[in-house]
Amino acid sequence: MVQDNRKPNIILIMSDDLGYEVIGANGGTSYKTPVIDGMADTGMRFANAHVMPLCTPTRVSLMTGKYNFRNYLGFGLIKPDEVHFGHLMSEAGYKTCISGKWQLYSYNPPDQFPEWRSKGQKIEDAGFDEFCVWHPHHTEEKGSRYKNPIIYQNGEFLDDTEGKYGDDVFADYILDFMDRNQDDPFFVYFPMAATHRPLEPTPDSPEFAEFDPPSNRTLGGRTWDELEGWPDDAKFYRDMVEYHDKVIGRLIAGLERLGLREDTLIIYVGDNGSPVEVCSTMHEHTEVCGGKGMTNDRGTHVPLVCEWPGTIPPSVVQTDLVDVSDFLPTMFEAAGLEFPDGYIIDGRSFYPQLTGETGNPRDWMFFHFVPNNHRGTAPRDPIRFIRDHRWKLYETGQMFDLTTDPEEEFAIFAANDDGEQSEARGKLEPVFGQMTV
Repeated sequence: MVQDNRKPNIILIMSDDLGYEVIGANGGTSYKTPVIDGMADTGMRFANAHVMPLCTPTRVSLMTGKYNFRNYLGFGLIKPDEVHFGHLMSEAGYKTCISGKWQLYSYNPPDQFPEWRSKGQKIEDAGFDEFCVWHPHHTEEKGSRYKNPIIYQNGEFLDDTEGKYGDDVFADYILDFMDRNQDDPFFVYFPMAATHRPLEPTPDSPEFAEFDPPSNRTLGGRTWDELEGWPDDAKFYRDMVEYHDKVIGRLIAGLERLGLREDTLIIYVGDNGSPVEVCSTMHEHTEVCGGKGMTNDRGTHVPLVCEWPGTIPPSVVQTDLVDVSDFLPTMFEAAGLEFPDGYIIDGRSFYPQLTGETGNPRDWMFFHFVPNNHRGTAPRDPIRFIRDHRWKLYETGQMFDLTTDPEEEFAIFAANDDGEQSEARGKLEPVFGQMTV
């Protein structure tokens, strides 16, 4: 437990484009993830954690504890006045830091949808005491997130990143932040760059030394073709998965050096499914191809591992449903905090489950997902669906039995419901009416 009644440190790590099937502890066999597997051994892994199919919808819900129908603005954006955990944890007395991917301000370049220019929330207004981020401003200025990264740190762009790797720079900053704030409770948000495209060499790849990141050659480009027309190679996904695991290991080692391991709750989660061009193996024989952007399980099912030695019992596999809106209330309960008056929370804390109690598990999860057109142009109409452990119901009336049809190929309509299906529809359908502003 936390020493001397001090509030726990909290480190929230979010990988980018890495689905449930990738992690070894979940049965994945295509990659080596010893650090995350070790966290599962000493902590708790969740078998039924789901997020939104794309990064921005997930991040907005993660940061605010709200369903997207309340506050989603558009891809690559969060409302400029949105209050989220950056503000809330700072106001609660935590030392706060974000180090990693921002990408929540001014997403589109000026030649496409200029009405989205300079919209969103600037990193300077995000409430964190300190920041070290990639993609803080306009899209055409983002550059590389991997080799020779373009990184904005506390109001200035770094000029010493030649030959460095983005997630290493972010981890270095976090390690320094923890060292400087070891006597106070701290909250670290680490939205990792890996394993999002472009799929490129890591420092452990033989090709790294000679690699010249094309994304930096397009700095200042105005069109999406100029910004994202560079080639990449899916073969590097393995290297990126394994290197991101290694980076997480550096943070855990840093906590060990500071003697803070038992004072720190670490939460590791993915932001959506793996890239569609990447297929991985589970249990040595089942092929699972990435489903990023899709509303089936391959798009929403992600790894979730929580570790807090002395508080979270070791080697537990938790099967309760966990929704992306649940993380903020979980962190607040772990820290003994209360939300400000009037703050709306849709999520449900799973902190009791972390401590070995039954808690108040969800009966269902709700999704309000606004998909994108190609290359981040105008959003389309939302897709809304609800699911429990077995049944999944879309607002359009299509229902699927996920135990027999995980790919959602055989829709069940109300006119054809049997008794069991009718009961499931009757349980889930009324929820849609509750999900309005």
